[in-house]
Amino acid sequence: MSAVALDADARGAQPPVVDRRTQNVVFATVVLGMLLAALDQTIVSTALPTIVGDLGSAGHQSWVVTSYLLAETVITAVVGKLGDLFGRKIVFQVSIVVFVAGSALSGAAQSMEWLIAARAIQGLGGGGLTVTATALIGDVIPLRERGRYQGMLGAVFGVTTVLGPLLGGIFTDDLTWRWAFYVNVPIAIVVIAMSARTIPQIRSGAKPRIDRLGILFVGLGAAGLTLATSWGGTTYPWLSGQILGLAVVSVVCLVVFVWVESRAAEPVLPLRLFRNSVFSTCCALSFIVGFAMLGAITFLPTFQQYVDGVSATISGLRLLPLVIGLLATSVSAGTLVGKTGRYKVFPLVGTVVIGLGLFLLSRMNEHTSTVISSLFMLVLGAGIGCCMQVLTLIVQNTSSYEDLGVATSGVTFFRTLGGSFGASVFGSLYSNFLRDRLPHALATARVPPTVIDTPEALHRLPDSRIEPLLHAYAQSLDHVFIWAVPVAAIGFVVALGLREVPLRGTAQAAALDIGDGFAMPTQESSQERLERAIARILRTRGREALPAVIAQSGTPLTPAGSWGVVEIIRYRQAYGQADLSEIARRHHLPSVVLEPTFAELSDQRMITRDGDALELTDAGEQEVSRVLSAFRGWLAGQLSDWEDGPDSAQIGAALSDISRKLLQHHDEHQVPPSLAPAAA
Repeated sequence: MSAVALDADARGAQPPVVDRRTQNVVFATVVLGMLLAALDQTIVSTALPTIVGDLGSAGHQSWVVTSYLLAETVITAVVGKLGDLFGRKIVFQVSIVVFVAGSALSGAAQSMEWLIAARAIQGLGGGGLTVTATALIGDVIPLRERGRYQGMLGAVFGVTTVLGPLLGGIFTDDLTWRWAFYVNVPIAIVVIAMSARTIPQIRSGAKPRIDRLGILFVGLGAAGLTLATSWGGTTYPWLSGQILGLAVVSVVCLVVFVWVESRAAEPVLPLRLFRNSVFSTCCALSFIVGFAMLGAITFLPTFQQYVDGVSATISGLRLLPLVIGLLATSVSAGTLVGKTGRYKVFPLVGTVVIGLGLFLLSRMNEHTSTVISSLFMLVLGAGIGCCMQVLTLIVQNTSSYEDLGVATSGVTFFRTLGGSFGASVFGSLYSNFLRDRLPHALATARVPPTVIDTPEALHRLPDSRIEPLLHAYAQSLDHVFIWAVPVAAIGFVVALGLREVPLRGTAQAAALDIGDGFAMPTQESSQERLERAIARILRTRGREALPAVIAQSGTPLTPAGSWGVVEIIRYRQAYGQADLSEIARRHHLPSVVLEPTFAELSDQRMITRDGDALELTDAGEQEVSRVLSAFRGWLAGQLSDWEDGPDSAQIGAALSDISRKLLQHHDEHQVPPSLAPAAA
């Protein structure tokens, strides 16, 4: 049976082919849903001082961020498999409903405990949205373009994560902090309506096995340790029975998690991954990056509002230098790694710069100018950016084929976990330091505690009385940042042990996509990760390699002729027959532009024509098989440097599947170079 026939036989199990307009509408729907999830990781950071003034319980303010992150982290381990079981469209819509329910409850919160619980519900919905977003892109976007779309999705995720504080500040100042949550409701309703009309219902035939015990115990262990670091020294003394008991129970849960994972059929995090020192190192560094980024983003607005006296909106704007530094170094690091193939220097430099940025932030006080504090944040952002892009890339470069998906998701898991710990630890330190300094400052200023419930109330005091209070807040937050410096130092020591191996061709192509640097939580399989890597290779190298691939196939077809016969196969599989006028219409070309190519194929007896109807001859089928075989060989060559990679059977199966998808989802705007001048 020919390669073409094999491709056709396997077609039935694949997602439906959708037109470009539907692809873009689905992408817009997915982006809107993911925007909600990404923004709500940090949108409350600028609103926290006002929320605390309204609801009280200042010692629990970090949990408004942490509860969301923890719930999101745990749910990502199961949502992908639920999508396989019930269909991604249903899971996406249920996630939106859960998210909007959490948003409505958060906006209506009457106590800090209520808000924290509602934020956890939001996190469950947000985790479902981020995981299914990537899966839906894989269902409807052509393979050739998938890496670009998923890269854009990742970049949007990263940028909105750090721009959330600005929007939170605007809502807090111009409406109330509650609208930072209520605004999700109408947007979510629009997303539900769009998804009902545009997202195809696709369901996997496989019956996935869900590691329920693993998810339970890792969730309990992570939540327990986060609670211990949050409550220690604030709600309970560090050596109290409550904190020690919570720590012991958490450690036991994590030990049980390790035991469960060693026996689970499909574990959340396979323990064999940690035998690879590179993976273990990247997980530790990713935890530190998340710790520094989310901890700083959560409490820098508190410093700016209480110490500098700026509004919530301005405190969000003042985080932009951190964003600029992060994006600039992420792009630069990815580009340099892609060109040089060397990556170890970036985590080393990144952890040093993170430590320097945290140290500089600890030097701020009530007299520090906006320019100086902006420079300090720029430094911190630059350090974080040096690591984010590269850590994901390193894991993709060193993981075996079968572990490619779960290893990449593992690094993301540790970064999100680090973020929740960072917000919790920063909050605990801040509460402890402020509790020690505030009584003396209040006595010196001769004011009651109620005047400092909110930043606005504090800055209504006369200058003569406000100085000791500003100093107390500044000193407390300064100590938070200086205590975080040793974490960055540990990161540097860990990075020293990072093993550098030659960069694969697939990894070098991946280095050029900033979206992977932010690495949204996903449950992609190794096959899906491999397809993404190959899609990048096709996008960055495929067009230039096409003439050589065709020449190596031994076919007498020209590049334009090869394109023509593949188009016939594609339209025959998608629509039952190939029609010249329809091919031209879908490429937005007059038929006369394509006429010479198909006339030449007819002269070569590669095709037969009945008016505009086109059909391959036996000779044409043979030439298509040659071209596809050469194409697969070229792709296999791009994977030849894969360490512990797929065997020949796996490569053959993967490349057959990729070739089939390329036929089914051929980019309708892709015109061979020889036709481009005529098309113009």
